[in-house]
Amino acid sequence: MVRRIIVSVALSAVALFAASSLSNRRAPGFSLQDSKGRQHDLYDYRGKIVLLEIMQTACPHCRAFSKILDQIRTKYGERVATLSVVNPPDTAATVARYLAEVRPSTPLLFDCGQMAISYFKATPENPAIDLPHLFIIDANGWIVNDYGYGDATRNIFEGQGLFPELDRMLAPKKK
Repeated sequence: MVRRIIVSVALSAVALFAASSLSNRRAPGFSLQDSKGRQHDLYDYRGKIVLLEIMQTACPHCRAFSKILDQIRTKYGERVATLSVVNPPDTAATVARYLAEVRPSTPLLFDCGQMAISYFKATPENPAIDLPHLFIIDANGWIVNDYGYGDATRNIFEGQGLFPELDRMLAPKKK
């Protein structure tokens, strides 16, 4: 039992360390279409905090996180933009089913993989893209944090763990 806990803690620490290598850089630009045919360009959200979730419609953690994103939209309004991005094997049909079942307030954008690859810094030698994954982009367009789903980040995706970070980012700057 102790060995399992140590391994779990070690894996969580590795996951957090790996995730941090995706932060502290300018967010790659993109312009993607949503399920209603509207274009979403990251540049259009400049001046707001952007929560960019890369997800899959069949993922149960993604379904739970959509409720958290709805709560964020309710609490923070226009100060925080929430966007979810799907990649193949999701299709228009799987997205339509997801939208009907979950009814998220967050737009679902379609990516063929290029945007996700740039965010994950994926290469042929390192093709891993872990889902769900959340990128927090500040008002100036920088990735300030990112989270992949795991034991150490469960509260981000299924609880209230994201709210203190957003409160801190939105707090008035002390002079």
